[in-house]
Amino acid sequence: MRSGASRLSGQAVLITGASSGIGRMTSFAMARAGASVELVARRAPRLQEVAAEIRAQGGASDVFPGDVTDPQILEGAVEQCVRRFGRLDILVNNAGEGLFATIEQTTPADLERMLAVNFKATFYGVKAALPVMHQQGSGHIINVASTAGRRGLPYVGAYSAAKFAVVGLTESLRSELIGTGIKVSLVLPGTTRTDFFDVALRRTEYHRGKVGPIEEAETVAERIVDVALRPRAEVMAQPIRRKVLLGVNLLAAGLVDRLLLKMVRSGAFDHA
Repeated sequence: MRSGASRLSGQAVLITGASSGIGRMTSFAMARAGASVELVARRAPRLQEVAAEIRAQGGASDVFPGDVTDPQILEGAVEQCVRRFGRLDILVNNAGEGLFATIEQTTPADLERMLAVNFKATFYGVKAALPVMHQQGSGHIINVASTAGRRGLPYVGAYSAAKFAVVGLTESLRSELIGTGIKVSLVLPGTTRTDFFDVALRRTEYHRGKVGPIEEAETVAERIVDVALRPRAEVMAQPIRRKVLLGVNLLAAGLVDRLLLKMVRSGAFDHA
């Protein structure tokens, strides 16, 4: 699975949410770049399939099944990564889960789940990785949020709030770690073609599917690898139209409110 000059050769990468979607594709892309990968997710059989495919192509991979909402799972995954590969160079906090509901329809349990999977798991991953990276004097934390963490969308309020929290955490962390040798990057995918939308809990009939320009998971994964190779503070892994929309939001938020509501209710640009 190694390609070219094995640009990440000798580096160990831990990826959460690695059993499907962006996490799965990122695992393959990191291995192709020469990295050893530690895979974390709840679905053990699917996780083993990813690892087996990486090994079959000559890559190095290990798995740590578990629920990332439990801080002990992240601590255990980091410890296993260091035992298996001798170090932890890159942490990709990618695990996420969706909910489509109005604010009124969102239950306290729904909100807790969105915060636990989309935000707390990222926080726990950072906390688990930092002692190792500080000891090494180097490392790179890549937090995968969403464009919904830069601009809230109708009917995904709890999810958007959790992703906004990831953005704030990442910006705070980036400032705190200046001068430590540990880099921090934020990746903001837009709508991506994965099973995220199929497994998300739906309580509203208004949100009918993928909205806006749609990226492939492989494309987002390559952007994440590119960030690992050329660290930047923030990368919007999405077509230019979404970037323009976020820019317009700074000047005319009310207009974007109405535009997004119309797009979501009509299923505009839904290519699924």
